[in-house]
Amino acid sequence: MASDNYSGAALLPPISMQRWAAGTLARAVQFWFAVTVAGQLMFAAYAVVLYGGAALRGDMAGWNAVMTHGHVPGDTAGNAAIAAHLLLAVAIMLGGALQLLPQLRARAPRLHRWNGRVYVAGAVIASLSGMYMLWWRGTVGDLTQHLGTTLNGLLILLFAGMAVQRARAGDFAAHRRWALRLFLAVSGVWFFRVGLMFWIAVHGGPSGFDPETFRGPFLSFLAFAQCLLPLAVLELYLRCRTRGAAAQYGMAALLAGLTVAMGVGVAVATVGMWLPRMH
Repeated sequence: MASDNYSGAALLPPISMQRWAAGTLARAVQFWFAVTVAGQLMFAAYAVVLYGGAALRGDMAGWNAVMTHGHVPGDTAGNAAIAAHLLLAVAIMLGGALQLLPQLRARAPRLHRWNGRVYVAGAVIASLSGMYMLWWRGTVGDLTQHLGTTLNGLLILLFAGMAVQRARAGDFAAHRRWALRLFLAVSGVWFFRVGLMFWIAVHGGPSGFDPETFRGPFLSFLAFAQCLLPLAVLELYLRCRTRGAAAQYGMAALLAGLTVAMGVGVAVATVGMWLPRMH
């Protein structure tokens, strides 16, 4: 019997190995969070300078420099929807990063709750206005891309509702999981841009799509992957973080690799797309 007990214990990873694995995974998450927040702040600054600067100068036609039908003379409702979408996109990118900070939840729970309410409301309005822009205002891309982006918008509405419902029920562990899903879905349009820039960097130029019509198989894939891929990685992380050392090390390696790829996309987008238009 003593021999059987010893053999069973030998199959378990030492406590120190488990701690190292958990620490490695935690550092990989911190690495991902730092790169994501830096990239989103850069994108928010770009949106403020490009669109906000054009509005302050009274050059509303400047919104059309990047966005198809960004400003249409005489379309007051449509222009207002786009203005609200842009403003909320900047606000929720800033607010979303704050919501993920555990220090804010612990030290300023009241701020966390109010920022969360603003974040959820902004995400819902931005999602609805974004789908309006997509189907009624007109934009580049084909039907497949529109469907992928619409799925992203519907997931935002679902995750926002679930995050609020779980918080009201007092199930804060589930609330945090739904809030993470919401953050990733809200970041879908950002993931699209970063993923596109990474793809272009790897291939040395446009590949798998026509840059003139902005259509092609890769963009059709990316329209769905912009939210489904990050969500799949999140679900894998949620399962691996409570597993053994091997699963945690593997998840840390996967997350670190994806973060490096994301960082390349952020760097290329910053240098090639965002900074040149911030003047």
